[in-house]
This record gives sequence, C-alpha cells and structure tokens, in this order.
Amino acid sequence: MDKKGYELRQRKNPPTKTQHPSIKKSVTHKRPKMEVDLGTIQMKDILKQENGTVNAGYSDEDEENTLFDQTPLLSRDEICASPDVLIEEDNREVKVDESWWTIGLQVFFPFIIAGFGTVGAGMVLDIVQHWDVYTKVSEIFILVPSLLGLKGNLEMTLASRLSTQAHMGNMDKPGEKWKMIGGNMALVQAQAIVVGFLASLVAMVMGWIPDGEFNLHHALLLCASSMLTAAVASFVLGAVMVIVVLLSRRFHINPDNVATPIAASLGDLTTLSLLSGVSSFLFNAIGKQHWLAPSIIVLFLALVPIWIYISLKNKYSNEAIREGWTPVLSAMVISSVGGLILDFTVGNYHGIAVFQPVINGVGGNLVAVQASRITTLLHLQKRKGIVEDVKGCPNVFGTFCKSNVTAKATRVLLALVIPGHLIFMYTIAYMKAGHTSITWTFASFYLTAAMLQVIILLFLANWMVHLIWRLGDDPDNVAIPYLTAIGDLLGTSFLAVAFHLLYLIGDKDADVGE
Repeated sequence: MDKKGYELRQRKNPPTKTQHPSIKKSVTHKRPKMEVDLGTIQMKDILKQENGTVNAGYSDEDEENTLFDQTPLLSRDEICASPDVLIEEDNREVKVDESWWTIGLQVFFPFIIAGFGTVGAGMVLDIVQHWDVYTKVSEIFILVPSLLGLKGNLEMTLASRLSTQAHMGNMDKPGEKWKMIGGNMALVQAQAIVVGFLASLVAMVMGWIPDGEFNLHHALLLCASSMLTAAVASFVLGAVMVIVVLLSRRFHINPDNVATPIAASLGDLTTLSLLSGVSSFLFNAIGKQHWLAPSIIVLFLALVPIWIYISLKNKYSNEAIREGWTPVLSAMVISSVGGLILDFTVGNYHGIAVFQPVINGVGGNLVAVQASRITTLLHLQKRKGIVEDVKGCPNVFGTFCKSNVTAKATRVLLALVIPGHLIFMYTIAYMKAGHTSITWTFASFYLTAAMLQVIILLFLANWMVHLIWRLGDDPDNVAIPYLTAIGDLLGTSFLAVAFHLLYLIGDKDADVGE
C-alpha cells in the first residue's frame, strides 16, 4: 500500500473515534516545537507490519534507539479495538474511556481483598511485637516499614510496568512476553537483595547511634533476616504479579485497576510473616549456630551480580536496572524514617501495631492504582505522537474536580477510603485483635488521619507522575516507590498523632497507652 492509496482510503472512509486522521499537530517536549504527522506515523506502522520494513526516513538504527515500551508489537487498530481501552481524539487529549462505575467495580474487589491482607498483617504484627526477638532486638521495628514497602518499591512498580506493556500490546507475542518476564524478575531479585541489605544497615544506624551500643550477633541477625525476607517475598509476589497481568489481559480487565492492589493483598502478610519467622529462627540460633546468618548474607550477596548481569542483557529491563536505583533506595530511606516513628510509638501505644499496616496499605494501594493509570495514559498519548508538556503544580480543583478520566478515577479512589476502613476496623474488632477499643471517638480520629493521607497522596501522584514524565524518565520505574514510601511515612505519622491526641483528650486507659 503506497501513501496515495492510503490517503484515498482515508477520504473514502472518514476516521472514527478509534481512527486517527492525518492532521498536523505541534507538540513540545523539552525541545522547540516540531511538526508531527499522525497519518505518517500510522502509515509507518502499516508498512512495518505488511512488509517488515519501514521507509520514509525511518532506519533500523532509529528503531534500535527507540524505547521498547514505546514500540508496540500490535497495530494501532488492534489496540484501539480492545474492549477495555477506547482511544479517542479530542483536540490534543487521548482518553481511556472508562466510566466511574467501571473503575469502581474493577478496583473495589481487589482493594477489599488487599485490605484484608493488610488487616492480617496488622494482626500478625500485634502478636509478634511481644516475641523475644522484637523486644530484645527492637531495631526490627525499623525494618518493618522498609520491607513492607518493598511491595511498592518493587512489586507494584513491576505491576505498573507490565500493565503498561499489556496496554501497548507487547505481552501478546509469546517469545517477547517471556523475555520481558524473565528480565523483570531478575531485576526485582537484584533490587530486593540490595534494598534488604541496605535497610538492615539503616536500621542499625538509626537504632544504635542514640544508645551508643553495637551487638555483632544482632547486626548479623538483622542483615540476614532482611535479605532473605526481601528475596523470597519479592520472588513470590513478582510471580503473582505476572500471573495477574496475564489473566487481566486475557479476560479484558484493565490491569492498572487490579494488579497493584493484589500485590498489596499478599505483600504485607507474606513479608511480615517471613520476617518474623526468619528473625525468630536466627535469634534462637545465636550462640548455637554462628555460621548460619553469615552464610545467608554471603549467599545472597553473591547472587546480586548474576541478577544484575541478566537484567542488563535483557532489552526490557536494562533501562529500569540503570535508572531504578535512586527511587528505590530513596523510598527505603523514607520508609525507614516511618519505621523509626513506629519503633518509638509502639512502646507507648501498643494499639498502634494492628492499624499501622492497614492505614499504610490502603493509602499505598490507592495511590499506586492512580499512578499506574496516569502512566499508562501518558504512554498511549506518546505513541500517538502527542507529548504532554506539564509545567508547574496541578491545582487541587484540577486533581479532584475536573471531568476527565484521571479526575474521575481520583474521586472514585477517594470514595473508597472511609467505607474500606470501616470494614477493616469492624473486622479487627470482630476478631478481638489489638489493644484498642473501637469507639466513635477513635473511629473519627482514625478516619480523619486516613483521609488526609490519601488526599495528599492522590494530589502528589497527579503532580509527580507528570513531573517525572516531563523530565524524560519513565514514571513506571520511578513514581510508585516514592509515593508508597511517602504514604508509609504519612500514615505512620498521622496514626501516631491520632493516638497521642486520643491520649491527651482523656483516653488514658490500657486501650490506648499502656
């Protein structure tokens, strides 16, 4: 098919909403304005599929330098024909056409399942806080938010990357699909081991500098427990993420709506259970099996270069392994500050332990869904040759009150906060877990803290994802670690303030402050 024939067909068959007319648009992306002919772009896609070659000045070298997540394996018409994604052109906007009830229905059930997972994690933390390893090596409390935050640093980021690739059609060719999965799993393992090792060092520094003490056996315990927990939990949850995204694609469900909450549903409970079991086992081995903890540390440190090498050689993960360290490590430090707050407050208010994973998990789940959705939309826009140039901070009205699909999703996610937390609080009360009675006063303080946390996070997501995109980075690799770590810090801080205010207004019985 030549260009004249293509233009003749366009005149005979006017473009529909899912077709893209050959019009010129001026776009700006960190460079002077340039003209982009969308019809020419579509023509190149057609020629590339029919003949296996691309002319019109598009060389093989250009293709090699193109980001893989921006070069879909499916045609534009195949993606637009997908039942869960409708791309329509409205001036310079591309919208993923989802109604509020579709978003709510797809998000609600994974969100509730994820919430029950965080409730289970809270009940586990409420029990294990009295174990010998937690009372005698209290620095483990500093590790808790950092390791629980790995689901945001690694698994949710993995889910976001795979969801974007699924929307772009890159997971529909078996050969490419398994290369993508293998590279990303190796990447997650490398990052998990490194983050686990550094998180244990941060816990040692934060926990021991104020006291001026150092215990070698406790240091080895923290390091080995953190690395083993991070590696095993990330492997299990990464495999679950791959399965969820593949099934979502098969059953025409938007993976952006379901993958990240499901990661959270298993993440907290799996990670906290592993950390408690491994640390308790190694604590009991002190003085009996001196070789055990050092052997674990040496084994996992030896595996890191192997995983990094595999990631660098894989075309789908080499970009993420190069640019993904800064957000992951920064998020770990932010979460560790939240862990320091938890370590301080749990000694004064034992009731905080059962609610800390819940409030942090809910906030992290919702903001991860929103960040994943916005990133997918930006990638779809860029594929059409439309590059957003976002300047400054979005206002609150634009984030929550506009009529576009992003603001619509923001309102749906915000509406889930109070009903979700009421369900989780009732579950905790019904199971007679924790040290806090669920009263109207407590519920008011707790729900206020939860709402403030999510409002701030959703606003930050809208600003941060667009800022990262404008700076030329991929938000799939950068945004979610920062947002979930900030969510952990805000959730723990607001919860500590709520418990302290309850204590100040007269709730000084054993329920709040023992």
